[in-house]
Amino acid sequence: MTISAAIDRTKYDFFRWRFALSIPKKLVLAIGIACLTGLLAQVRIALPWSPIPITGQTFAVLLAGVMLGRWWGGASMAIYGGLGFAGVPWFTGWASGLGATGGYVIGFILAALFLGHFTDKYIKSRRFFSMLGLMILASLFLVYVPGLVWLSLWLNFVKGSPVSFMTLLTMGAVPFIAGDITKVVAAALVAKGVTPKQSYNTEADR
Repeated sequence: MTISAAIDRTKYDFFRWRFALSIPKKLVLAIGIACLTGLLAQVRIALPWSPIPITGQTFAVLLAGVMLGRWWGGASMAIYGGLGFAGVPWFTGWASGLGATGGYVIGFILAALFLGHFTDKYIKSRRFFSMLGLMILASLFLVYVPGLVWLSLWLNFVKGSPVSFMTLLTMGAVPFIAGDITKVVAAALVAKGVTPKQSYNTEADR
């Protein structure tokens, strides 16, 4: 067996194993990804004009659905968000609770569910450019929209400082786009490299 064939077989065996795992074992993997997300959330750059910092956690979010699949990627982000909202200090800056970043955390769940769905259902989605497009959509729409809505509500009702739409974009979207695109490209490359290009499930395009 050639090295390339051995690598392809290893990728297939892992995803087939992941798909066939029992619920308790899938839960352990989901908790592990949630912990990784919490660690990457501490890689942060504070912005003086915004309560939202630049963080590394989006990278883990994008790969959660790819690595864990349709439901368990979303479950991992639900564990991360639910425990963080409940008081576990693993949000950025070792924080917890319903702060300014709550909407982005909700978006993490949506993004992981979305990417996990396509990874499990369509073999073609595992190609680099397909995954790149899906991850851009997940990052810039499914994460940003609930994040901006929540941030607007937080500024208005918690801080008592409503802002214009353009100011909201400056605080909660524009500074992060370049970094998020970089993380998307890196995550898409990883996803292309680790996912099998043959059926391990009941893919629609097998």
